Amino acid sequence: MRGQTPSQTIGPFFSHALTAGTTAYRPLVCSDLTDEALEGKPIRLEGRVVDGDGKAVSDGMVEIWQANAGGKYRPDSGFRGFGRSGTDASGRFRFETVKPGPAAPDAAPHVHLAVFARGMLNHAFTRMYFSDESEANRTDPVLGSVPADRRETLVAQRRDGEAVYDFEIVLQGKRETVFFDA
Repeated sequence: MRGQTPSQTIGPFFSHALTAGTTAYRPLVCSDLTDEALEGKPIRLEGRVVDGDGKAVSDGMVEIWQANAGGKYRPDSGFRGFGRSGTDASGRFRFETVKPGPAAPDAAPHVHLAVFARGMLNHAFTRMYFSDESEANRTDPVLGSVPADRRETLVAQRRDGEAVYDFEIVLQGKRETVFFDA
């Protein structure tokens, strides 16, 4: 009998090799995309990764990449454009970043996400739009290509009076987040 192949033995290895704050190792990428020279409006993205039964995915990883405040996909002074966060025991992740500008004239501000979790041999890609950008969201061609009854799975809700956006990623089931082919 042959042993398992690497694709059959995935995770949980994210905290040791890829995410900040859980080991003594210093990662190359972290969940804070900002520094003192940041241009644009600082925001915090918080959320949870849950399975189809609503149970927390406690050993997952979420990567984000996004445009800067001017809508450009390039690292510049004060902004990295790419971050990574592990999920905690409650399935929660968190990013400190800047609110992105629209990357194209008809695009709404958004953040790209890749989700990694136990049992997933391939990561899942999605987008996160902002609830306080309803006008731009109406004209975004990607969001417009999603069936109307599923669009809310891609929209993060802004907390009242705070620059914090909450976003739940549901991996399967009736409330499954819309995922895209890469």
